[in-house]
Amino acid sequence: MWEKKPILFLLLATATILVGTIVTMVLPFAWVNTEHDRIETVTPYSALEQEGRDVYIREGCNNCHSQTIRPLVAEVLRYGEYSKSGEFVHDRPFLWGSKRTGPDLARIGGKYPDEWHYKHMDSPRAMVPKTNMPDYGWLTENSLDPDMIRRKMDVLDFPYTEDEIKALAGKNEMDAIVAYMQKLGTGIPWREAAATEIVGELENPFKGDAAAIAAGKAVYDANCAACHGDDLSGDIGPELTDMSAYDDAILYEIIYSGITDGGMPPFASLGSTKVWQLVNFLMYRE
Repeated sequence: MWEKKPILFLLLATATILVGTIVTMVLPFAWVNTEHDRIETVTPYSALEQEGRDVYIREGCNNCHSQTIRPLVAEVLRYGEYSKSGEFVHDRPFLWGSKRTGPDLARIGGKYPDEWHYKHMDSPRAMVPKTNMPDYGWLTENSLDPDMIRRKMDVLDFPYTEDEIKALAGKNEMDAIVAYMQKLGTGIPWREAAATEIVGELENPFKGDAAAIAAGKAVYDANCAACHGDDLSGDIGPELTDMSAYDDAILYEIIYSGITDGGMPPFASLGSTKVWQLVNFLMYRE
């Protein structure tokens, strides 16, 4: 019937497309970034952080790393709290991405101390042996231009003070990108809410077991040596040669849950068995 009335069919099809466009595109654009969408704890980037973001974009980091965590169980367990639209109100342009040659970085801020990022950017394989990320140590050779950064902040209408601009003197692009990385995902206090609570008493199932100690050394070499040294003598993290101040349960909780102020990430993803093996290596190695 409709094919015999092409003009009416065209008008109805056009109306349908317009309604669909309004519902799926126009209205969401009108709703996003409204006062309802904003999050009070999400603040604009500082001058140093904004320059780090520009370096991040210039070097194409967003071609390998996404910055959005979907509300899926697997993603939340791996990366942290799923992303909220209000977290991106100051991102121009946004860097959500979809390709993950490297891990998602939406919640990287505060996961590691600054020194970890400096070493990782300088020589990624020193911190993550299997990575294919290129070295970026040369960023330390590029000094920042405070006047140019002031102009960028003015264009973005981001707040800054002259003292903040003056403090950029002597800083380089490595300082900037580390500051940017430490900003990512910190707009909402998600780490405290996501902290893993261990229920029940903890009892070491492998206490003093030689096989568990050997397995624990392999776990240590793969996950801990980059920060605590191959010989446990310390580097970014403290030395671990003397663990007499801890008992098995306390050490397990520290490794499993991490230290939420950026001192050490949680290693719950290793699973309970590997964490206990690591505890046995640290506590009962010869």
